[in-house]
Amino acid sequence: MFTAVLLASPARANLDCETVESLRNAWSGGDADWLNPGIAAEFPLEAMPANRWEAWEGLQALGIDLVVVPTEGRRKKMLLADMDSTMIGQECIDELADEAGAGAYVASITARAMNGELDFEAALRERVALLKGLDLSVIDRVLENRITFTPGGAELIATMQANGGYAALVSGGFTAFTAHVARELGFDENRANTLVVDGNVLAGTVGEPILGRAAKVTALEEISTRLNITPDDVIAVGDGANDLGMLHRAGMGVALHAKPVVAAECDIRINHGDLTALLYVQGYRIEDFRN
Repeated sequence: MFTAVLLASPARANLDCETVESLRNAWSGGDADWLNPGIAAEFPLEAMPANRWEAWEGLQALGIDLVVVPTEGRRKKMLLADMDSTMIGQECIDELADEAGAGAYVASITARAMNGELDFEAALRERVALLKGLDLSVIDRVLENRITFTPGGAELIATMQANGGYAALVSGGFTAFTAHVARELGFDENRANTLVVDGNVLAGTVGEPILGRAAKVTALEEISTRLNITPDDVIAVGDGANDLGMLHRAGMGVALHAKPVVAAECDIRINHGDLTALLYVQGYRIEDFRN
């Protein structure tokens, strides 16, 4: 058995009965169930539709996301999340570089690295080198003035935790930021790279070994083993090429507003919804949400 989930942006709430019923009838699905009127609805299916991606493409034009998942085991026990451009709306290294006067250049490297065009570790070292000499106070300034949380993150974490779930933040960014984001959103733990400090300024280097694509997979396996669960019990979310390993390894891998090369490799693509989409995909209803 499978479940088809249709999702709209909470800001637009433009999912209507006609759209849901039209697809349900075309696929001979079971009765539709509204998880949140105007935002999320689902219906059961006997088999995976052969024209799933054709239907997905048509709904994208309407601003609607479509996800089809196996019904059994869809509610997961652990969330593994990327930070930059996933749990927050920015790339922290780009914001730091902007303070150093190299914002545009670093942002171009970041974009290429996240699209899989550059080696992640080499690109990170190159970008961090441009931060050399920045006063440590820049980190607090960026956190206060530049960083915004992606809508739905707090609800996602709190709701899963209220149902026995665990939340881990694993980033190719920096602990100076993940510690803050994890604390504010309620993550149980966080892992990231470390910016090397020289006195009161950034040294322009990053601690070794660098946490990249492979380290995110390792984190998934280590944490799930510690919790006595399997990778199939994990829902992972990210947007960049360095997230692909964990997205493939997890029971559910969600490409959230992801780079094209990343979305192309994932069965769950959220282009219009926010982080609460990960709750609807697991079958949570709006009345189940916690914050």
